[in-house]
Amino acid sequence: MKSTYTEAYQKLLVEIVAARKASGMTQAELAAGLGRPQSYVSKIETGERRVDVVELVEIAKRINLDVSSVLERLKG
Repeated sequence: MKSTYTEAYQKLLVEIVAARKASGMTQAELAAGLGRPQSYVSKIETGERRVDVVELVEIAKRINLDVSSVLERLKG
């Protein structure tokens, strides 16, 4: 199952977007920190591009997102 449309994956995206906004970062600022174009972040946040675990960890570091807490919430 590699869909970005599963309920759990959509919850993950909500967590990523909320954490980015809470950190005060724009998509462009996050993308610059990752060495990627703004469209990279946009595609992740809209579900057009699936994020892998290594990318998630890199994104989480920059937006102060606790990955283990997110994963716990997704389990429930």
